[in-house]
Amino acid sequence: MTFDRRSFLKTTLAGSAAMAIGGCTSFARADGKDDDSCCKSKAKLNISFQEGTAPGANLNEKFDFMEEHGVVGFEPHGKPMLERLQEMKDALKGRNIKVSAICAGFDGFILSTDPEIRKRCRDTMEALMIGAGELESVGVIIVPAFNNQVPVMPHTQETRDFLCEQFDEMGTFAQQHGTTVILEPLNRKEAFYLRQVADAASICRDINNPGVKCLGDFWHMTWEETCDMAAFLSAGEHLQHVHMASRKRRSMPGEDGEADNYVSGFKGLKMMGYDKYVSFECGAQGDRNIVVPAALELLRKQWDEA
Repeated sequence: MTFDRRSFLKTTLAGSAAMAIGGCTSFARADGKDDDSCCKSKAKLNISFQEGTAPGANLNEKFDFMEEHGVVGFEPHGKPMLERLQEMKDALKGRNIKVSAICAGFDGFILSTDPEIRKRCRDTMEALMIGAGELESVGVIIVPAFNNQVPVMPHTQETRDFLCEQFDEMGTFAQQHGTTVILEPLNRKEAFYLRQVADAASICRDINNPGVKCLGDFWHMTWEETCDMAAFLSAGEHLQHVHMASRKRRSMPGEDGEADNYVSGFKGLKMMGYDKYVSFECGAQGDRNIVVPAALELLRKQWDEA
């Protein structure tokens, strides 16, 4: 029997990917192709918009546009959400749109050396998680620290241990309100701590709390990841949300031309059987009535190609 090193490696890597993504399996077939039909059949491109993405003078006009274009998720910013809970509930009634994630909105930051700043972060995060639960949101997004936030803890093992302890407590609180807390890695121009999806996922694994999840943002991944597919696979079952933007100017997907290729990342999401939200977090260079539908067409085409 001849040892085929390439086939052996392919099968081994496929098995490793299956372990990473929590049991959704991709096997190498005799013809050298992957059989991941089980995972791909579960995967779905559920597109979500932040409030500023769709054209419209108010929520109802924006939701009309979203429904017309098959957008099924809405990602509000945290602070306006708390002030407009009833308005959002009323606008969502009878629509084929659900709240995806809540985009931050907390005060302070959890890695501050100042206990008052940390307390402000915890208190406002709890208020956001209660609101997220009322809206049946998948979770509240949080960044441990931005580059300009001081005084800040050093990047040490003790800091990581402290972070795990804090997020374990927040995750338990989130679960009590039917939602999660979602760690977001940022690129190095925005954050010194937590820059890759695998780093966020490793914290989720160490905490081992179903209320603690992570997200992958194509914009930040452009600068920090060597492979979109590998980044998503590294998160596995802990991936709760995905952010989308063009890859040069953080504008509408497609506005940066050939740079806006998401097929590798979509392949990873399909391998995982990802069926949560892919949410637009971006600006626009052109008329939103034109560039937003074009972006949707691009993403659906690339999803089919993946």
